[in-house]
Amino acid sequence: MKKLLLALLFSLILVLAACGGDDAESKDSDTSSDTEQSADSSTPDPNNEVNIVASNFQFDKDVYTVKSGEEVKVSLKNDEGMHGITIEGLDVNIDGEGEATFTPTEPGEYKIICSIMCGEGHGDMVSTLVVQ
Repeated sequence: MKKLLLALLFSLILVLAACGGDDAESKDSDTSSDTEQSADSSTPDPNNEVNIVASNFQFDKDVYTVKSGEEVKVSLKNDEGMHGITIEGLDVNIDGEGEATFTPTEPGEYKIICSIMCGEGHGDMVSTLVVQ
């Protein structure tokens, strides 16, 4: 019984260490960059590239913008924790760090979510891809 409890405790520590972080520190840095994020994301990237940086429990931007009818290269980098992305409605999935290419044909807004359960803030990891 002690071995089972010890194994469960060790597993819990590993899970918390993988996605844990100091939320106070990341929230302080977020407030200063909110206006920069809005300005940067309203214009499509001329190369139709989306570079997403994930940390606990957020993406680096609230909105990413691309052009429809052109190939898009999306890449994911994990700065803190282990994350993946799914872009709902576009059949785009990246598990862990990596990249994918796709061609969006319909303008609109598509939800980007973290696809790897990363801890208690996992549900807050949402962003938007705007296809113009």
